[in-house]
Amino acid sequence: MAPAKKTGVLIVDDSAFSRQTIKKMLETDSNIETLAVAIDGYDAIAKTIRFKPDIITLDFEMPEMDGFAFLRWLMKEQPTPVIMVSSYSDSKTVFKALELGAVDFIAKPTRRASEELRSIQSDLLEKVLNIKKMSLNKLRGNLERISEMDEVEAEPKARKEDLPETPAGKRLTDVIAIGSSTGGPAALQLVLTSLPAKFKPAILISQHMPKGFTKSLAERLNRLSAITIKEAKDGDLISPSTAYICPGGLHMGVKKKKGYYYTVLQGQRSTDKYVPSIDHMMRSVAGSFGKNAVGVILTGMGDDGRKGMLEIKKKGGYTIAESEETAVIYGMPREAINSGAADLVRPLHSIPDEFVSLFKGK
Repeated sequence: MAPAKKTGVLIVDDSAFSRQTIKKMLETDSNIETLAVAIDGYDAIAKTIRFKPDIITLDFEMPEMDGFAFLRWLMKEQPTPVIMVSSYSDSKTVFKALELGAVDFIAKPTRRASEELRSIQSDLLEKVLNIKKMSLNKLRGNLERISEMDEVEAEPKARKEDLPETPAGKRLTDVIAIGSSTGGPAALQLVLTSLPAKFKPAILISQHMPKGFTKSLAERLNRLSAITIKEAKDGDLISPSTAYICPGGLHMGVKKKKGYYYTVLQGQRSTDKYVPSIDHMMRSVAGSFGKNAVGVILTGMGDDGRKGMLEIKKKGGYTIAESEETAVIYGMPREAINSGAADLVRPLHSIPDEFVSLFKGK
């Protein structure tokens, strides 16, 4: 039997220290091969054409041709999965890269040359080994659907300020808990921007994302969506027609007090594998809302959300998993489906219609 083909990686970074450190981290796994390193966008183009890597790690602050210019060329001329590995603290920059087709990102812990960079090793290896060419194809399909939605809207969305005020708190009876990871920003955008302004259930979201990025994600989605979307704060009153995104680096749960529901945020522990934890959020939602809870697992690697989905189902709630057809990374949906936690399996673009159908007349 022929040995399994190794995952070939091109490292693009203008820092010699970063290039060598990333190379050493990748070489700790025998299933990964560093094909070449590049110092800027022009060098990256030449080596992409020559070596045809399976995946590219890409920094954005580079001389001559920066990461954005290279990413635009790449997605047009030789589409290849890209993981951003950058010290960019500007989250808007990260989302711009995701819109251009980068599959995922890893934040460097510091801008300077430091051994702290090694702290990203386990995350980097997991993503390099799990992100494939088909991941990029599915992401591009989702981005194309989003682009089509922006260009042609069957009905103009009502502006939030034009809608009648909805009493909060006691009128809230239903909640949707959504978990997502790699490929999640685009998936969440497709789902949330497809919902009508008068969609009543509250939505709680745990997206695997580092601290400092979820606020920009919430602000961006809020601008694009008919419903209200915000980064959750501890003790927020959970209201109808509003989506709450768990802040990066924290976990989100729910508590009920005198007929009202509130968000509860808590810090991560050193033993936590996933932050924010989808399982934590869904268990809390199951306990508070019971049969009025809907659990949803979207794209992502690993098994976060499987136990939470089972708990929602156990309490009489309803559960939906994204299908392999559209999931950029099928890991989390597959785990939920294989465990029997999913009542329904649907491609991403069909999930908003399922939401509307579930709550029609409520």
